[in-house]
Amino acid sequence: MHIREKLEQAEKTGRPMFSFEFFPPKTAQGVQNLYDRMDRMHDLGPSFIDVTWGAGGRLSHLTCEMVNVAQTVYGLETCMHLTCTDMEKQKVDDALKEAYKAGCTNILALRGDPPREKEKWVAVDGGFRYAKDLVKYIKQKYGNHFDIGVAGYPELCEDQQDPETLMDHLKEKVDAGGTFIVTQMFYDVDIFLAWVDKVRAKGINVPIVPGIMPIQTHAAFLRRANWSNCHIPQHWIDALEPVKNDDAQVREVGKGLVAEMCQKIIDAGIMHLHFYTMNLAQATRMVLQELGLAPSEGTPTKKALPWRQSLGLNRREEDVRPIFWKNRNKSYIVRTQDWDEFPNGRWGDSRSPAFGELDAYGIGLKGTNEQNIKLWGEPRSINDVANIFVRFLKSDIKSLPWSESPITSEADAIKPELLDLNMRGFLTINSQPAVNGVKSSHPTHGWGPLGGYVYQKAYLELLIHPGLISELISRIEKTEDITFYAVNKAGDLRTNAPNDGPNAVTWGVFPGKEIVQPTIVETVSFMAWKDEAFRLGSDWARCHAVESPSRHLIDGIMENWYLVNIVHNDFHQTHALFDLFKDLEVEDLEKQIS
Repeated sequence: MHIREKLEQAEKTGRPMFSFEFFPPKTAQGVQNLYDRMDRMHDLGPSFIDVTWGAGGRLSHLTCEMVNVAQTVYGLETCMHLTCTDMEKQKVDDALKEAYKAGCTNILALRGDPPREKEKWVAVDGGFRYAKDLVKYIKQKYGNHFDIGVAGYPELCEDQQDPETLMDHLKEKVDAGGTFIVTQMFYDVDIFLAWVDKVRAKGINVPIVPGIMPIQTHAAFLRRANWSNCHIPQHWIDALEPVKNDDAQVREVGKGLVAEMCQKIIDAGIMHLHFYTMNLAQATRMVLQELGLAPSEGTPTKKALPWRQSLGLNRREEDVRPIFWKNRNKSYIVRTQDWDEFPNGRWGDSRSPAFGELDAYGIGLKGTNEQNIKLWGEPRSINDVANIFVRFLKSDIKSLPWSESPITSEADAIKPELLDLNMRGFLTINSQPAVNGVKSSHPTHGWGPLGGYVYQKAYLELLIHPGLISELISRIEKTEDITFYAVNKAGDLRTNAPNDGPNAVTWGVFPGKEIVQPTIVETVSFMAWKDEAFRLGSDWARCHAVESPSRHLIDGIMENWYLVNIVHNDFHQTHALFDLFKDLEVEDLEKQIS
């Protein structure tokens, strides 16, 4: 979706929106940390993010990778920076091609700063001299595919101190095809608003996005203000000086100052704020909370579907997925990235998708051996393993090998039953309660357009000891409303499903639309998930030394236990699934592996 459309939507509805800027880190660990942070900051509900471009494209490969990951994996609408600095035409073409392939539809076209070793900006042979030339080229090459942003300078820029000349340059960039303006950071809101008036008087009518720099530390605040040559109001200096040596207090005071500035911008009718995060979350989150723009338990971020959508090329219309990857979104994206088409409207009984191999990057267990041992300990009995699952359900730990994110409030309705199952040795890795027609605006279960109603069947996925599988299946087969799949690592599949077709476990009814069925259970995808689930368990085992009790214990579970999913097809029944397990318990729970 084009950024200008989002900006127009914010102005039309009068609801402020916001976006984040990130830059490519210099180390591999820094990149992974940033991806984790981007994933978490997605939950704040940004309308888009942008990713910067190093001078001369020095980190161009990483910028392109980050754009692809943000769009495809995290479902973040992304704007890619592109600069003229030390960029011959071929480099620009390569970058635009990568952005296009990633599904990116927004570019911020900049002249850029000179590389650090050069004193002033010089165009390369065959390159672009001005941002307006880059804008024209992108428009010529890609038509309206890309929405093109340009830079604005409320307080002049380093190599141009004449405001009229800068305004002329801005007009030229917009006339060349720029559709929105992102400004340099500032702290004096009066200067910014006066500049906006001058922009409009010049006949420039595209949306203006103010660049907001949250305050992290006092030293960084002064350094960035000096670097961008922006004026600091005296009352800001007076407020921050007494606490300058206390970073926590600087953030607290800075939060109020920046939020007050942002509120004045919103009151002036500008409904979008662009935060220069410096790849950090806390200060930005504090400002959003102060403004009342951050989601809360009572007002969560609105979801179009129960799962996070990908915005990769050809995936924007995808609206059906198997439930098995509910807690491993990135893995599902990676394993389906080579599909020629993605399910839209229905999965299809005849569909037999080829899921990607398990050795692709992003599918295996995250974290180092040391990190995972610290997180999950060194279990020596089934009870020790079960307690890891119990701690996850109680939010004492944030992840499991099969779930990369913490337990959500959706589980609250069935949490006592889940805890009970795990304490009896049934290891639950995925679940959802039954939901009978709650409003699509429901803070926990809601998704989709307003005015609709959503439904879901009770679902449970767990690892079950081989000594109990026959008894459990016998109980299931006496209950006509329950379907199941059970499989071990060797591929011994048992099921009572009537056919290999999909069973919708989540659906929604909305005004003026056909029924949407975004989450299903289905044979082929379950078998693909089976391979991944047992691989994750084996990866966990290999975190431990070869001869260790923990290695033997976890390997034994992976080699012998069954992965089972169960659906209660009567969506009125929330707790009936758990009756199947009455009086069942794994023997020798406390037995230690030596």
